Amino acid sequence: MTSTAPTLSKDLALSGYRFGHVTASSKDVFDSDADVWKFRSEVRTISLDFTPFSFLSREMLSALKSTMVWFAENHSAAYLQNLHGRMLHFVRSMAVTRGATGTRITSAAIINYRSSLDAANEYYLGIVKVFLQKWHRLGYPGIDGDAIALFKELRIKGNPKGVAVATMDPVMGPFTNIELEAIQAALNNIYSEAGMAEADFLLAWLFMALGQRPSQYAALKVRDIIAVPLADGTVNYILQVPRAKKRNAGLRSTLKSRELVPQIGELVWAYAIKVTARYKGVLSDPSNAPLFPQIRPTCIVGPFAYHQTGGQLGKGLTESLEALSVMSERTGEPLNITPVRFRRTFGTRAAQQGHGELVIAELLDHSDTQNVGVYVASVPEIAARIDKAIAFELAPLAQAFQGMLIADESRATRGTDASSRIVDLRIDKSTPMGSCGQHSFCGFNAPIACYTCKSFQPWLDGPHEAVLEKLLERRERLLGTAGPTMAAVNDRTILAVAEVIQLCQAFRDGGQ
Repeated sequence: MTSTAPTLSKDLALSGYRFGHVTASSKDVFDSDADVWKFRSEVRTISLDFTPFSFLSREMLSALKSTMVWFAENHSAAYLQNLHGRMLHFVRSMAVTRGATGTRITSAAIINYRSSLDAANEYYLGIVKVFLQKWHRLGYPGIDGDAIALFKELRIKGNPKGVAVATMDPVMGPFTNIELEAIQAALNNIYSEAGMAEADFLLAWLFMALGQRPSQYAALKVRDIIAVPLADGTVNYILQVPRAKKRNAGLRSTLKSRELVPQIGELVWAYAIKVTARYKGVLSDPSNAPLFPQIRPTCIVGPFAYHQTGGQLGKGLTESLEALSVMSERTGEPLNITPVRFRRTFGTRAAQQGHGELVIAELLDHSDTQNVGVYVASVPEIAARIDKAIAFELAPLAQAFQGMLIADESRATRGTDASSRIVDLRIDKSTPMGSCGQHSFCGFNAPIACYTCKSFQPWLDGPHEAVLEKLLERRERLLGTAGPTMAAVNDRTILAVAEVIQLCQAFRDGGQ
């Protein structure tokens, strides 16, 4: 298909315009004379289409692309992509504005564009301002002087930060403790049944454990996981995480050590050994293999050969976890699971544990504290008081109970095995509340862990109400002595017990 949009050309006899092959700041080369600029920058695929800018005259588009070349050479590929999107939005606004032309950018065009933006998107104009000012300083024609002067008078609001965190948005904000525990339980269950790839399982846990960006996980190599033997015979597992969003620095130019808990570290270490073996004979140095490789390789050369892009990795995470259909107790619907929500949850939990802005900025790999203040300033009361009425109201939405209600012990999977009976000694050691259907050893704390376990088979006449009362009493006590974080530890169990009580009532009401 032939493009109708004007492009840079060697025939264009306008001094100072840039065209031909350009080397971006990431050392990637692309053809700036093309309608579409395509290149891969580390773990990001860049594709900038200039055909939608057809409203602009040939000369104006040449100036715009020449300015884009400057940003490509001096800024990150991600920033270049953002500029392209914002300038396209601006030019499209010009195209539908009465009296505007594609031959000049006037102060009227800027005023009209600002009036078209709502408060949440006013920051778009700030990005356009940066681009147009550079365009003007580079000496390319097409921008009226009064348009540049106007920018000095305008007060443009910046990108609103932390709204989803401050409002605990149920779609894009941090997960509640109950939601996060539900994800973890569903993740462990599906993996134990061999229903999820090992890479997806470990990646999900790393997102929860470290709160980093998709690009950082995409840039990981197998050599980044380090096992450090200790004198007592144990092992410390360290993950060297590439730093992101550092101006004029490659993604792997600086690594930051993150210690992993042994349960995760041991699995990641064993997994990395298997990935390394797969790349023997494929890469000259198998330790350069990506920790989370592309399934169908498209990038097979360069320092990031066989690496996924950050977009591919984030999309894969979302697809694998949303397939679990984990329910939210706030909406009664399946959770919207995205990488950024894990990051926001990590920051929120750090603030709840009493960490200040500097520590949170360090944990989230920020260069400063301007984007982390929201976590400290609005520590959400996720662990608000939960009484019996609230528990019964939230229980059907959370769906925390994973087992199967049975009428009595005779219906249990291990009904003839007395050791399968589950008793809460704090209530009544002679009255079981149900049976365990699992045949292997379980080291979890019964009955607290049982109500959210898929192997639990509560009995219809079990003392579930008494269990709920004990849990609520303990929660109230911890809220006053240990704080909201400790008090919320068993919130998902509370909802699971409440759901069992409701199921028992429904069973009796049904006359079964």
